[in-house]
Amino acid sequence: MKKLLLACVLVVPGAVIAAIGAQQPFREYPSVEYGESIPLPPDWNKRAEFIFARLMFPGGPLDGYQLTGRFTGPWQKGLSLWTQDYPRADRSFAAAMRRLTRVDVRSVEQAVNPDDGDEIYNWPFIYAVQVGEWGLTEPQAKKLRDYLLRGGFFWGDDCHGSEELAYFEKTMKMVFPERELVDIPDNDPIFHTVFDLDQRFQIVGAEHLREGHKKDGYVAHWKGIYDDNGRIMVAFTQNSNVGDSWEFLDDASYPAKFSIMGTQTGVNYVLYSMTH
Repeated sequence: MKKLLLACVLVVPGAVIAAIGAQQPFREYPSVEYGESIPLPPDWNKRAEFIFARLMFPGGPLDGYQLTGRFTGPWQKGLSLWTQDYPRADRSFAAAMRRLTRVDVRSVEQAVNPDDGDEIYNWPFIYAVQVGEWGLTEPQAKKLRDYLLRGGFFWGDDCHGSEELAYFEKTMKMVFPERELVDIPDNDPIFHTVFDLDQRFQIVGAEHLREGHKKDGYVAHWKGIYDDNGRIMVAFTQNSNVGDSWEFLDDASYPAKFSIMGTQTGVNYVLYSMTH
């Protein structure tokens, strides 16, 4: 029987002790943004309590890379849309988690293929980028549903404009036909787990700083899908690019206000997933 390894088995003030299971070993994939591999941190193979997991997925009908033919090849081997911002964003956020919390975070990410047997159940927190352009399949949706109902947490980010929103909502209906994607109220614990995020604003990606938005995504929304006990299973950042806020965290040309908001949001979401 498949079991989800819950991220939190013991909570004490200022620290979270996480379960560590028999996950697949770390592997780095080619990135659509970085032609050469980024040097690994010196402690990349050190075991840790929390690992930032990134969901791998096939491209969908709105996938800009597939439509233009800019990158070709099997999504299971990288150089496809799921590697946007990867791995720089993941490692930058992991470093920020280390600085801002007492969670023992591994310095490198983990790419998780949902078609790889029961592997997804080993990762209680999973993030995916550009989910308005993904091509989630029916079998993957079924497995994601089971994963979430067992206590997993999924965060979909970097979805912009009405067309991408409609497609993401369509794919999430494959996962939860009986549940709605709703705006998360300001008083929800996810906005107050570590930082009080009452004054949220749109996080603009690096390529769209001049316009201030992407496509017709003028207004940012923080949405979620809840389980029957009021726990957020799916978090969704609409018309914001949190991944870029991590990727360019140490880039002086990228506005610090976006990196601060994105990092605080990420810390809250991770700690929420580990304690709820």
